[in-house]
Amino acid sequence: MKIAFLTSGGIAPCLSASIGRLTENYLNNYPHVEIIGYLNGYKGLLLGNSISFPKELKNKIQNMYHFGGSPLGNSRVKLTNIDDCISKGYINIGEIPLEVAAKQLVKDKVDILHTIGGDDTNTTAADLSNYLKKNNYKLTVVGLPKTIDNDVFPITQTLGAWTAAEHGAIFFENIVNENTTFNRQLIIHEIMGRHCGWLTAATAYEYRNRLQNLKFIPEIGITKERWDVHAILLPEEKIDFDKECARLNRIMDSHDCVNIFLSEGAGLETIVKETEKEGGEILRDAYGHVRLDNLNPGQWFAKQFSKRLKANKVLVQKSGYFGRSAKANQRDLNLIFEIADHALKSAVNGISGVVGWDEDNDNKLSCIDFKRIKGGKPFDTNQNWYIKMMKEIQKIEK
Repeated sequence: MKIAFLTSGGIAPCLSASIGRLTENYLNNYPHVEIIGYLNGYKGLLLGNSISFPKELKNKIQNMYHFGGSPLGNSRVKLTNIDDCISKGYINIGEIPLEVAAKQLVKDKVDILHTIGGDDTNTTAADLSNYLKKNNYKLTVVGLPKTIDNDVFPITQTLGAWTAAEHGAIFFENIVNENTTFNRQLIIHEIMGRHCGWLTAATAYEYRNRLQNLKFIPEIGITKERWDVHAILLPEEKIDFDKECARLNRIMDSHDCVNIFLSEGAGLETIVKETEKEGGEILRDAYGHVRLDNLNPGQWFAKQFSKRLKANKVLVQKSGYFGRSAKANQRDLNLIFEIADHALKSAVNGISGVVGWDEDNDNKLSCIDFKRIKGGKPFDTNQNWYIKMMKEIQKIEK
């Protein structure tokens, strides 16, 4: 039996641990198994670049749980985007990426392919799986759902998201102290989340929980109200800009600062339209997604808010790379182990799909058919913990 791994898309705090758990399980249960890893995701598969996992790696698996990132590397490659694959030199003119990838798997004699990534990675895995079936090549493809955005249908909780929220909170725990450097300071904490505000909301929740462990000194201006989150801006919620600015102005007047947690996808359509209107270029990746790093939503919102709030100093800080690069915390490790263990069982039984808690089936752990996997799942703002948090934040001005 020959197993292949690949990690794709952006990194998340689960990749090394997922590879580690799968490797540990295969080497312990199937002593004669061969394991390879394609380097840099689908790019490595197209180019035939891979590394072998030696059997003695079994004695070092525990070390993998202490690292973030992926030892195999990542890339954003869509196997159905022929022009992009040609332009990047992954295939030659006249070749079909799916066919090139399939032939490489045949050449490498792979029986099971594990893809670890988000919706783009796993929908691409579905395209590959369907192509292989149509061409009578028996290969089991089992994906593990990775994304800090937690926005994959119908997965209840994606790998790495809990850790990213925790580390985003740790990041802001330091940044918030910048409120002491100037009067009427506006701090915008920009958090990853293209279409989904879950990570921003969860990061704010984790940060506010951490505030409970601090002892404030109101006699000299070190107050919980000043260190708290004053606004959360999500893609799922429309912003009444005038009303919000009026509320935040009252907070600025009372506490001399405003702390905003901003999902990078909030107001995206408006920012894109305004940028194009001004003649700016909108860059996109292989999947057609706007490159948010180039767009800088945080700076756009800073410009809008700074004048309205009469801010004397504005600071925009991004915690995305800090959070997504962390090693998995214990909560995520437990989920990773549960999903990786089930992924192995599904793979050896010839069941293809993506393993996760199925929210359409009472959150049951199962191998979900690729056809049901898609991205863009919005954050449910009706969850009790979020409603309670927002009510508490609304009271701060008083």
